[in-house]
Amino acid sequence: RDVVAKLILQKVENSQAFTWLSQLRHRWDEEIRDCYANICDAEFLYYHEYLGNTPRLVITPLTDRCYITLTQSLHLTMSGAPAGPAGTGKTETTKDLGRALGIMVYVFNCSEQMDYKSIGNIYKGLAQSGAWGCFDEFNRISVEVLSVVAVQVKSIQDALKVYHERQTFYFLGEEISLADTVGIFITMNPGYAGRTELPENLKALFRPCAMVVPDFDLISRSCWWRRASSKRVSSPASSSRSTTSARSSSRSRTTTTGACAPSSPSSSWPAHSSAGTASGRRTRSSCAPSATSTS
Repeated sequence: RDVVAKLILQKVENSQAFTWLSQLRHRWDEEIRDCYANICDAEFLYYHEYLGNTPRLVITPLTDRCYITLTQSLHLTMSGAPAGPAGTGKTETTKDLGRALGIMVYVFNCSEQMDYKSIGNIYKGLAQSGAWGCFDEFNRISVEVLSVVAVQVKSIQDALKVYHERQTFYFLGEEISLADTVGIFITMNPGYAGRTELPENLKALFRPCAMVVPDFDLISRSCWWRRASSKRVSSPASSSRSTTSARSSSRSRTTTTGACAPSSPSSSWPAHSSAGTASGRRTRSSCAPSATSTS
């Protein structure tokens, strides 16, 4: 709704307008019989990973800007690096972009205890599976380890550039297969104490994206509109379902009472004795065919 209103407000009449091209769009290719996602000049094949019916982010100008940066980094065979204060949606935006493209995103919380071997094993798994990896608080890793990590990321990016010629590459002393859908993203919070500055050789491999405080007014209005619309749509259906269930339950009570009622008004279901319980079971089982035939 907001995207359409923005297109109308800016009087977009051409499909080549940047306001339209900057939106993440899905299309169906009749020749290949598959789905594609387009944003700006980047095109991605939809990866069909089942991720469940999970909640999605509210699209804001900050979300669009982060989408463009991350997709352009993948288009240029690079990696993305959203950076900003806590609570600005760095990790969630990366995960939501993966859901929009139908690909699995694994989030790793980095710490000072991580060495180049553990990070290299994670890179090895991502390269072979083709999934995305989002390394949260990446600048918490020591500078000595980050220098080696830069070489590992560079080897994966170089292998992706020649993927059409060779689908394997050497990594950590062994030859492994490569999936061209692999993506490496890092998030950083430069304002906290104890964070290290990334080496220059590692900075050159990532496209930075500055994340600021989101527009909470737009997000709250979108959530309120969605909740009001869902209540307005579900209210008539729920009332009709409750009326139908009430009628059916009333009909079943009437049918059961007519079929299984005791012959004498003074008689009742036996309650506490074992004989009474058995008698009650016999009476109910004998009434079951009658209730079935009546319905």
